[in-house]
Amino acid sequence: MLKTGARLRSQVCSTEVIVVRGGSGDVTLTCGGQPMIDPAGSPAEGLTPAGDLAGGTTIGKRYTDAANTVEVLATKSGEGSLALGDEVLALKSAKPLPSSD
Repeated sequence: MLKTGARLRSQVCSTEVIVVRGGSGDVTLTCGGQPMIDPAGSPAEGLTPAGDLAGGTTIGKRYTDAANTVEVLATKSGEGSLALGDEVLALKSAKPLPSSD
């Protein structure tokens, strides 16, 4: 289960995130096809991003799943793409501002 406020880092690249909305249930956040770990943990040796999960992560951007149950904020960019299980997280778009007529 992802806990709001948790900091995680990728095992395959330099991506680091903070969980903004953790959702419910037992879910695994991955980057480049490998589970993300605690920043103090040591990544496994020899891992690289999977070819279809090497789209990259942009610093300062928020990523969410299709149901909008999980949201993470990228604090460091990297080569790997973020995913929740098998579902690649999408870049969250900004809310449009109301027009002032």
